[in-house]
Amino acid sequence: MEIADFFQPVDLERIALGKVYQERQLGSKIVFSPESLDHIDLAIFSVHDDRGSATNKGSANGANLVREYLYDLMQGNYSVKIADLGSIQPGESITDTYFAVQESVNYLIKNKVIPIIIGGSKDLTYANYAAYSKQEQTVNIVSVDSKFSLGNTDDVINAHNYLSKILFHQPNILFNYSNIGYQTYFIDQTELSLIEELFFDIYRLGLIKSNIQIAEPIIRNADMISFSMDAISQVHAPANKNASPNGFNGEQACQMARYAGMSDKLSSIGFYEFNPLVNDNDQTAHLLAQMLWYFVDGFYNRKQDFPACNKNEYIKYTVAIDDGEQELTFYKSPKSDRWWMDVPYHHNYRKKYERHLMLPCSYADYLIATENEIPERWFQTFKKLK
Repeated sequence: MEIADFFQPVDLERIALGKVYQERQLGSKIVFSPESLDHIDLAIFSVHDDRGSATNKGSANGANLVREYLYDLMQGNYSVKIADLGSIQPGESITDTYFAVQESVNYLIKNKVIPIIIGGSKDLTYANYAAYSKQEQTVNIVSVDSKFSLGNTDDVINAHNYLSKILFHQPNILFNYSNIGYQTYFIDQTELSLIEELFFDIYRLGLIKSNIQIAEPIIRNADMISFSMDAISQVHAPANKNASPNGFNGEQACQMARYAGMSDKLSSIGFYEFNPLVNDNDQTAHLLAQMLWYFVDGFYNRKQDFPACNKNEYIKYTVAIDDGEQELTFYKSPKSDRWWMDVPYHHNYRKKYERHLMLPCSYADYLIATENEIPERWFQTFKKLK
């Protein structure tokens, strides 16, 4: 395997602590440091680097504790094809670490294997994104985070400004950024203004907590997801020096992880900012392991919806707006009952953005259209293209 030199293999004896895994426990099903990726669907690897975080030092050291709890869990009613590649150790500089992550993610995606990254600090999201530069496709990022990370671009890349660095990255392959769970009192109003100017999609914590299903089409639109553990409340995930009294609960975090796994569009995901130096009797490690389990469970329950299939296989609904002056086209999957909206775009350029013009939505968006209103998520995408 071309990327093997980037990884230090998992010390399974140390993680298993002398136990023998049962036949259906993940610890007996995962392939460790495989020589090839044949018959592998998902590849876990950890990144033991937190130099990008000034406020959560220690997050480099949490992955093996997560592994202890993950390997104990049982596989679902399916046969998993998961590899654990091991860990990327800190490079001589943080740029070296980014390079190792970027090359690894690119190689895995190219071989149709989904990388599952366990950080490390969330600036590693930048390296994940940069990997798509070689994929020759535009990218949708979804960040589950209490903040936007739009800090000073003049500073070296870090956990507080990585999104700013993504915006200035060349080549620019970012089509859309969505945030799930931001908390307004952490956000500078200039950041909100910039997000609005770029027609990005942001969803307050309170909105998503009121109905976690709102998150499903947002997540379904992602090519890559960055999940920061500080988006979860301190009660449910204490092992983070930036943990807040408010945030998602454990069940909601697991539900979003499952949504991510079920998305046929998603091709990489990272979980960041778990810090084992904050003593919590391993509660956060246990939760993160369960989130990973739910991602795997979602993956093995994929329905082969768009973009894995042709939209001609869907039930098509056309809604007239403004007395027929405009029409919105909706598609419903007969396999999953999930919905999409078609966003019109000039045919000469449509191929470039085709993957993003079938916009995931909900039945509620369809009902909004039947009331002679244009759904907000459709309008945001239309403005971005215009």
